[in-house]
Formats: sequence, structure tokens, C-alpha cells
Amino acid sequence: MPGRKRKYKTNADRQRAYRRRRKELVHFQSRSHDWSTPQGFFDELNAEFGFELDVCATSDSAKCARFFSPKEDGLHQRWQGVCWMNPPYGRAIGLWVKKAFDSSRDGATVVCLVPARTDTAWWHEYVLAFGEVRYLRGRIKFGGGENSAPFPSALVVFRPR
Repeated sequence: MPGRKRKYKTNADRQRAYRRRRKELVHFQSRSHDWSTPQGFFDELNAEFGFELDVCATSDSAKCARFFSPKEDGLHQRWQGVCWMNPPYGRAIGLWVKKAFDSSRDGATVVCLVPARTDTAWWHEYVLAFGEVRYLRGRIKFGGGENSAPFPSALVVFRPR
């Protein structure tokens, strides 16, 4: 019975092609894990919270006069006061969220801008269990980007307990 011409000779060829295509997808991927916070967005939050420390920034992206650069490694510093956190969005994001939670237990207020990845372990262990979550409508257009982010975002607030 004549049918559609086969594109791949074997199932293994088809699977290899699928894996190649999948590597080319950009959803949840980026050449950089640093997504600079839009200034207007930050200013609105700063009016509400009065941030004292940006816990993971560069000299170009820092939103507060006091900040921890990659050289200082905010994960190994003590976070105090009212902190802003827009962490690198790579695999280490769970470590940043855990640090935010731990710092709130030590008396800091930490406001986090994170991707709304509700299926991750860090989301369930820290955000759902202990954070105040504000889902953001639409997609954020991060500083320097031509397009909006390819993922939804949320604001998570860890307050002292």
C-alpha cells in the first residue's frame, strides 16, 4: 500500500534527528544566565521595600549602592537588611533560593525575581513552603534584551520569622 515516503531509514535515525532538533530549542535556555532587572520594575519594588543590598550583581547591573559581585560570591556572604535578588537563572538557582530562605531565618527580608518554574525541587522546598509568591502578568523584558523573556516570572518574598 503506497503511503507517505519515509523521511528516516530507521527508528534510530529518527531519534537522532529528534535529539539534534531538541538541542536547538531555546525555551528555558540562553547563552547567558544573567538577566538584568528592568529599572522601572525595580524602582516600583524599591518604593515598597526600600532595598539595602543587591545580593548578586555586577557593577553594571547593580540596583543598590551595596552589592555582591561574582568575585565576592553572594552565596558565601551574610545577607542582612532588605535584600534584592535577581539570581543567575542557570542550574545553581536552587542554591540562591535556599540562601534567600536561610537569610530570612537570620533576620533578612529577601525579595527574589525568579522564573516561575513550579515543577522544580527548589520551588516546592522553599518557595511554596515559606515564600510569599506574586506571579507576574505577562513576560518581563529584561534589561538589554530585544524581546521578552521566554519564561514566566514570579516575585518571591522571604520575610524574617
